[in-house]
Amino acid sequence: MNQKTEKPVLSGQRIKTRKRDEKEKYDPAGFRDYILAGLNAAGTDLEAVSKFLDIAGGKVDYRRYGEALFDILIAGGLLVPGGSIAQEGDKLCKTTACIFEAQEDIQSLKNFEQVFIKLMRRYKYLEKMFDEEMKKVLIFIKGFNESERIKLARMTALWICNGAVPPTVLQVLINEHLIKDGIALDFLIEVFVTWKQEKGLGSVTTALKRGGLEGRLMEFVPPNKRSDEYFRTVFEEKGLADIVKLHMAQASQEAKKELQEQLEEQISEGASIKDIVADIREIANKHCIPDQELIVLIWSTVMSQVEWNKKEELVAEQALKHLKQFTPLFAAFTDTAPRAELALMLKVQEFCYENMNLMRVFQKIILLFYKTDVISEEVILKWYKEGNSNKGKIMFLEQMKKFIEWLQSAEEESESGEEED
Repeated sequence: MNQKTEKPVLSGQRIKTRKRDEKEKYDPAGFRDYILAGLNAAGTDLEAVSKFLDIAGGKVDYRRYGEALFDILIAGGLLVPGGSIAQEGDKLCKTTACIFEAQEDIQSLKNFEQVFIKLMRRYKYLEKMFDEEMKKVLIFIKGFNESERIKLARMTALWICNGAVPPTVLQVLINEHLIKDGIALDFLIEVFVTWKQEKGLGSVTTALKRGGLEGRLMEFVPPNKRSDEYFRTVFEEKGLADIVKLHMAQASQEAKKELQEQLEEQISEGASIKDIVADIREIANKHCIPDQELIVLIWSTVMSQVEWNKKEELVAEQALKHLKQFTPLFAAFTDTAPRAELALMLKVQEFCYENMNLMRVFQKIILLFYKTDVISEEVILKWYKEGNSNKGKIMFLEQMKKFIEWLQSAEEESESGEEED
């Protein structure tokens, strides 16, 4: 069997490697020193800063050192955990050509914003890296002084406005060590104030909704101060009343969900109407939910507890039998509340319209509510004349015609009787 003989190798022979196979040593300190030298040479001339950064991207690898680059442009040097600048003995490792050394006024910060815009426009791959950088930097804000936090908050607002970072980046602030001392809340409010100045408060609320942040605003408040009153005070003082409205609306929605779940549970367990009313009132008062909204929620919950008979002729009897159990519950929230009465009538109309088997039951339900003092004569007449919905309008008005005529004649007889007296 032939064996392959090895070729002789000269001693001291060097094996060449292709340049693309060679990897440069990761040297953030060396990168930092190079960038600092260029920025210090540019000084306060932001045009010169942008020009240097543009040229430097062709000489050093921003892909590898993007995080370090943004650290320098924001804080002036490489950030270490806690938010301080990395130093090497007595060596100055910081530049003044950074956001933290800029003036606090919005125009000065806008000028620096252009540095970032030009940089990321030239090197598009930095955009994603910047998003990650901001998540890191915001965690460090406790280590920054008050002036630095204000500048960073205002810049964050500008970056959100120009799309450099999404509003969801603010979720990073929901961190115990930032919340308990009020740092997260102060930062958030400063962001909102600047954002409002630049784009209007409507832009803020819209973005918060899209980013799913409207339901988390209270989480930025220190635990020992979490109350609607405190929230309203601190935001309204800064001219952010619409944020308060957004928060209250979201809190109301969550409260309604909680209320509905509780009501479903109480109905299934057969709790007394008295207890149900008391519990609903407690939640409603706490979250300022008006009776006209409560009554709609109660109707929807009560009617969701029924498995309707598939035979149309049996549905009417089933619906009325079911509702009779809960007329005291409905009455508790329509008593002295005409708006709640009308809201209930409209909800019944809508429900019957959307459930074909119940379309012929509308008049019977209203009659039941009339007899049990859930809905008053005045509200029924108002509904008939002007307050009805377009859903099934013709059919329901026709159903109610004889009942309305009876109410009107009874009203006329009552009036004539009073005149004779």
